[in-house]
Amino acid sequence: PIFGINTAGKVTEWNAKASSLLGFSKEEAMGQHLVQRFITEEYKKTVDGVLKEALNGVETANFEFPMFSKHGQKADILLNATTRRGPNGEVIGVIGVGQDITQIRQITSEQERVADDLSRLIETANAPIFGVDDQGMVTEWNLKAAEISGFSKSEAMGKNLVQNFIQPENRKSVHEVLQDALTGRETANFEFVLMSKRGERFTVLLNATTRRDGKGNITGVVGVGQDITALNQVLAESKRVADDLTRLIDTANAPIFGINTDGKVTEWNAKASSLLGYSKEEAMGKHLVQRFITEEFKHSVEEVLKGALIGRETANFEFPMFSKHGQRLDLLLNATTRRGPNGEVIGVIGVGQDITQIREITSEQERVADDLSRLIETANAPIFGVDDQGMVTEWNLKAAEISGFSKKEAMGKNLVQNFIQPENRKSVDEVLQ
Repeated sequence: PIFGINTAGKVTEWNAKASSLLGFSKEEAMGQHLVQRFITEEYKKTVDGVLKEALNGVETANFEFPMFSKHGQKADILLNATTRRGPNGEVIGVIGVGQDITQIRQITSEQERVADDLSRLIETANAPIFGVDDQGMVTEWNLKAAEISGFSKSEAMGKNLVQNFIQPENRKSVHEVLQDALTGRETANFEFVLMSKRGERFTVLLNATTRRDGKGNITGVVGVGQDITALNQVLAESKRVADDLTRLIDTANAPIFGINTDGKVTEWNAKASSLLGYSKEEAMGKHLVQRFITEEFKHSVEEVLKGALIGRETANFEFPMFSKHGQRLDLLLNATTRRGPNGEVIGVIGVGQDITQIREITSEQERVADDLSRLIETANAPIFGVDDQGMVTEWNLKAAEISGFSKKEAMGKNLVQNFIQPENRKSVDEVLQ
């Protein structure tokens, strides 16, 4: 969305994206006071301050604020406010180029929720869970691990797991299991003896799972143990996801390019330069499709641009580009017809969004979700879930094996009424409540 105001703060520019995003037509917006008419009360002062700064020549990049559409829908906007000057250099207003980051905000919120849920799940699980780095030093130590071992989290963190917490007769085998996991060979149902600080012996059934960063590099091992009826495995990758998304949002902006009717570059902004590695001087006058688009996508991108050159605009067209240094970038493109003073088509303006990191994050989250789903389904402990009405929403293979009720038979049924003995129903219901 792009808008402009004059020195009185009244709207002088309002593009099609601003109209479609906020529901106010150009006719409805033009001449209205931007801040008073379109900004929510709590952000009026800060947005007004940013615009006033720009009117004084102090431009602002990546200012984030919410706007509400005509129909009450919230849109999170990342704004660049640029001073607009007349032919003699005098300030005549401000141009604001925004980016709709609503979906990114939603993804961030969801990932933070997942990360928080998984962190609490790990910390409060009734199974001992520990993590080690690639040197075998403890990086995770949950409450159950502390309870069973007698060593607090502060006592365990940074210590060598095998040398400090494993019995001498098991050290070699546990070390081998951890080393295997550090090379990607995971182990399930490995049994060993854990001696507590109090001298108590615990037989632990261990699943050792490789821990990876967002690029797939092995960074350590997470071990989920079980003693008797404890939960078998819980695993999560959390804060890293939130950090990745935060960095993505912090650096978000939009590459913008333009072509003429011959397909040659006439516009190439700073973000396009920084993203693709080609300076404006290198790009200008070059044929966009032939010079910058990969062979397999030349035809489809050409069709999109030709469509825009006859007035058929395209939104959210996804395609890859490769930088000057060979790096692949996934872009989401809006191709808009560019017209001359008489309404004739003179080219196309393309506003892109770099979704490379979102694609990587999506892939990583799908991998984590798949790992957790398989972890729950194949755990050697019965695992079930219920919704807020007490109806079964999860029922793993071990639950089916122990209860004799298949997943199909259990799903959607009231757990307490259908699977708990009468004398235990009240107490189980209280625990669930």
